[in-house]
Amino acid sequence: MDIGPRLAALGDALRRHARIIRLVQWLVVGFYAALLVIPAFLPLPPAGAGLLNDLTLAAQFIFWGLWWPFVLLSIVLFGRLWCGVLCPEGSLSEWISWRGLGRGTPRWIRWGGWPTLAFILTTVYGQLISVYDYAQAALLILGGSTVAAMLVGYCYGRGKRIWCRYLCPVSGVFGLLARLAPLHYRVDETRWLANAGTRLPTPNCAPLLDIRRMQGARDCHACGRCSGQREAVRLSLRSPNAEILIVGGSAPQTDWDVRLLLFGVIGLAMGAFQWTVSPWFIAIKQAAATWLVERDLYWPLEATAPWWLLTHYPAANDTFTWLDGAMILLYLGAGAMLIGGALWLLLRLAVQVLGRGASLFHHLALTLIPLGGAGLFLGLSATTVKLLRYEGLALAWAQPARAALLAGAVAWSLALAWRVIGQHGGNGLRRLLAFGCLGACAAVIATGWWLQFWGWA
Repeated sequence: MDIGPRLAALGDALRRHARIIRLVQWLVVGFYAALLVIPAFLPLPPAGAGLLNDLTLAAQFIFWGLWWPFVLLSIVLFGRLWCGVLCPEGSLSEWISWRGLGRGTPRWIRWGGWPTLAFILTTVYGQLISVYDYAQAALLILGGSTVAAMLVGYCYGRGKRIWCRYLCPVSGVFGLLARLAPLHYRVDETRWLANAGTRLPTPNCAPLLDIRRMQGARDCHACGRCSGQREAVRLSLRSPNAEILIVGGSAPQTDWDVRLLLFGVIGLAMGAFQWTVSPWFIAIKQAAATWLVERDLYWPLEATAPWWLLTHYPAANDTFTWLDGAMILLYLGAGAMLIGGALWLLLRLAVQVLGRGASLFHHLALTLIPLGGAGLFLGLSATTVKLLRYEGLALAWAQPARAALLAGAVAWSLALAWRVIGQHGGNGLRRLLAFGCLGACAAVIATGWWLQFWGWA
């Protein structure tokens, strides 16, 4: 059965029913605000509280146990539909942009490194204040991001999403994962030019894309506003490998995409998810504490920082000392540099083996996106599993499911790498050696997750 016409009709329906989508967006905004704000003003959950009888724990589970893991999964399946249809930050930013100053976007905002820098800073700060565990921390980070999105929307653009396009901390991550989505809006530029007489009003592309020349799903918010435009834009089905194998080799890539993937999505995220269970972290911290005590330096061992700088909840017996904060920064920074640096060097070695240039380096790096996405899902879903086990659920299937996901991601990334190497003329011994470098990349990543879920368990 040909589902092409049905998908195209679905995309057209999104365009026709814009009012319903706006209503859904405001419902999501209300739900998001209630879950984010109300628990922050409630007392900490008492001993014995559970998901079903404590709003704070319920909100924690919804945000970090369901919301974010499955937002990531939705990006891999449907592209950035979340961004275009459901994201509360994007909705509020665009809404206030219609009523704001309408200024042009300055050059400093359009700097390509903001999504990478914002992801790193948000991730690190979230670990310092335990954003997954406390409602106040979640309100500070997520609420602060929402306020910033609205301020940017008020100042720049007219009915646009400047924040989403250039500054959002997860925009770069979503752009990477959306390359794997089997659903996308395909643009036929030849048909676009042939149908010069526009039959539909020019759509308002909130993320400021050149629709006619759009390739792939990286930046498209999948909102459906351009569906059917000049009979050249259609919601379509494609191979999940298509954008990396085809678009990834022809469209210009940036170093920031690669830095975000290797050092952020893979290296930093792995450190952020595993430091709480790492025996290495404990050993380093104990050695540092011993060194300080031997020199009568006690102030770093004091838990005097405010909660918005370092975790400080004495009522829950959870406080970070200055040494804790320094060790978290050290562990995350070292993890990002060591893991990301190892992947960078291995990719460079593969390029040298094949005798190619920067274009191959960028293309090979994209083949690690399945492993990067799987790692994020594994890390975030660890909170899901932890909270459900607190409720008394055994979840015996969790470990086999994790193993299957990790093995599948390794196989997917290696299959992409083999084909990309072949596309760039690799053959014979050179192809095998270059593929060995990518196999080493997969081994580095898989080992990190194996340590967290099996080696240190």
